[in-house]
Formats: sequence, C-alpha cells, structure tokens
Amino acid sequence: MNVLRHTDTGFTSKLERLMRASSLFDPEIEQRVRGILEDVRARGDVALLEFAERFDAVKLTTEQLTVSRAELFNAALAVEDPLRAAMTLAEKNITAFARGSLRKNWSRRNAQGGKVGEKFDPFQRVGIYVPGGKAPLASTALMTITLARAAGCHEIIVCTPCGKDGNVNPALLHAARMAGATEIYKVGGAQAIAAMALGTATIRRVQKIFGPGNAYVVAAKRLLFGQVAMDLLPGPSEVLVIADDTANARFAAADLLAQAEHGSGHERVWLVTPSLKMLRAVEREIAKQLSKRSRREFIGKVLAENGWLIHVKSVDQGIDITNRLAPEHCEVMTRRARQISERIVTAGAIFLGNNSPTVLGDYVAGPSHTLPTGGAGASFAGLTVDQFQRRTSVVEYSAAALKKSLAAVEQFAAIEGLEAHGQSAAIRLEGK
Repeated sequence: MNVLRHTDTGFTSKLERLMRASSLFDPEIEQRVRGILEDVRARGDVALLEFAERFDAVKLTTEQLTVSRAELFNAALAVEDPLRAAMTLAEKNITAFARGSLRKNWSRRNAQGGKVGEKFDPFQRVGIYVPGGKAPLASTALMTITLARAAGCHEIIVCTPCGKDGNVNPALLHAARMAGATEIYKVGGAQAIAAMALGTATIRRVQKIFGPGNAYVVAAKRLLFGQVAMDLLPGPSEVLVIADDTANARFAAADLLAQAEHGSGHERVWLVTPSLKMLRAVEREIAKQLSKRSRREFIGKVLAENGWLIHVKSVDQGIDITNRLAPEHCEVMTRRARQISERIVTAGAIFLGNNSPTVLGDYVAGPSHTLPTGGAGASFAGLTVDQFQRRTSVVEYSAAALKKSLAAVEQFAAIEGLEAHGQSAAIRLEGK
C-alpha cells in the first residue's frame, strides 16, 4: 500500500490529488459509454446481443435475453440450505429496516385553513442493476430488490450479466426471485442501463433505475439522468478506517482487504490514523493476510493503485480528511467511537467499534449496502426505501380558506406581472 505521512513534504498537495481521484468522472470511460448508449438507442435488442458477445463472450438470441421460469426453478434447486437460510435471514432484516423507513401520507391545515399534505406512491415500474461479473453479488439483489418490494412497486425489472455459458449465477437468480423481481434479463454493463432507460423491443423502459456497478455503469447513469430518474452514483467499493491506538490492527487490515477484493481495479481503501505504531501494524497485517486470500491478484492491484495508509497529526485531522474523502463505508475504531461518528457527515455508512466490520452492512445488518462512492457521499445519501416512493403534494381549499388567501395571491401575481394567475383565484369568489 501507499503511505502518506503528515510530516511528508507536500503532504497537503498530495492529499488534494488523492481526494480528486475518482473513476466516476473518467473522460475516456464517458466517451466509450456515450457510444454504447447511442447504439442501444438506435438498434435496441440487436445492440444488446452484440455487446453480450463482445463484453461477456456469450452468444444469445433475443429470446434468451429473458431469464425463463425454468431457469429460475433450476436456480432455486441449486441453492443449498445453508445459503438459503442466510438469504432468508438477510431478507428479513432488510425488509424490517425498509418498512420502518417508508414515508407516510400526511395532511394538516395551514394558517388560512387550507388543507395541505403529501402522499407517497410507489414507482410502478423500476429497474435494478445487479453486478454479476467476477463476483456475482447475490447480496446486492437482496439489498435493492427487497426495498422495491417493500415500497410496493408493481414491476421490478432486474438486469444482470450472464456467464459465457449463457447462465446467470444460481444464487443471484434465487436471491432476485425471493426478493421480488418480476422480470430478469441477461444484460450487463452500460448497455443494461441504456436498455432500462430507453427501452428495447424486449425490455420496456422503466421510471427509475437503481443499483451499483462499475465505472461504466455509473457513467451510463450520469449520462441518462433526466431521461429517467436515477437513485445515486454507487460505483466501485470503498472503505475508510479511522483508527487510534485502541484499534485492532488485524481487524482493520482484514476490512481493507475485503473491500479491495471486488475486482474492478477502481476500488479505494484508506487507513487514517494518528498512531504511527498502528499504521505499521496494519501494514504488516495486510502483507501477512494478503498471501492467504484467493483473490490476492485483484486485491494487490487495488492496494498498489488506490490503497493508502495515512498518518495524521490527530483524530481531529483524521475526521476532517474523512469528511473530505466522503467514503462509501467508514469504520470508526477509536475511543468514544459514537461521539467521533457524530462529526463524520459525508460517509455513506458508518460502522462503530472493533466488532462492526463493513461486511455486516454488505450482507445482513439491514440498511442497504448500495451507497455513494467516488466522493458523491458529500451530496448523496445511500439507497433507502423512500427512494422507491414518488412524492406528490396535495392541496384542498374551501371557499373560506381561499378568501383568506386571495389578497396575498393577488400581491404575488401583480409583482410578477401575471394577471391571469390572480384572476384564477379571484374568479372563484365573484358574487360571494
């Protein structure tokens, strides 16, 4: 891993460059994605089939783009009982958390007696992207689709890439089905986002798209925003561990390795600590544990390019750096971890203490693991069930309430030069 110390010459400038680094805004990736989007817009299913052959090395027919009932049945049979039980446990926690977060309809009287409020309806047709490349993420299916079902979405469309044999990982398929998917398609990458946003003969367009993905998927979501609603920009995984001398170096190292193993090469991991002793202990542990990891080649690439051990003057400086990096996951392994966490205001999710590894949030804790990355946490929160709800304001006035409001309405209409605005209210009170 790379080491950066607050005593290094140029520490501040190096830190600034580190904070600017993000795969979310790579101009080369964006240019390639634009071509993919336009191809899907122009040629629909034909483009999807060609991209499947080019990027996933699989030849499919149009009919094979859709996961069949037989494939879903066979996938369910292939999932062994321990994994089935784990999925059930996770789904139960995710559903309970989501139901507690649902927005409720409300109304009240304003000062003039008008009735105002909001109602929240589920989006009728949503699209969810589930990565499936080097590591088919069954957990992501649960962490996204379950929320759509809890919100009451009627049509829940899932896109995920298949393998070279034309099949989708059975565990991922079973997770998607049990979570509530109503349609599943064997389409991955930026082309999947294009298909759901623009529509093809096989995949009807959706109202809103959710789910994480690689840098190409995130670029597609950015470029198509406005043609369809998007959730957030959850790209390659990140974790930042802020630690003092009370942290467990073995645990911190294990958590950094865990988030680095996804395999896109764009993952980012940081240790931020005022303890040079802790920094060195974590560095030793990473070297020790890495040799035992089956995906060490993927991990090693990430650690070399985007892995940082940062020695800071104090925990206060560490908090400042954390807020500027806006990490997807933030683990607080310090004294008074809860108090420290209250000052961290840009992280996607916070994990407190030595016994709360990020993997709990990845799989079973309950909150969705779909979180902002690449610094987007400064502006976006993580995925929540209310994002599957469409907000509508509701206004109902009686004649008496309208009368009390008319003078103010006419003042605004006059200053803005919009005579018809004022008349549309006044006409209702003529002769009364």
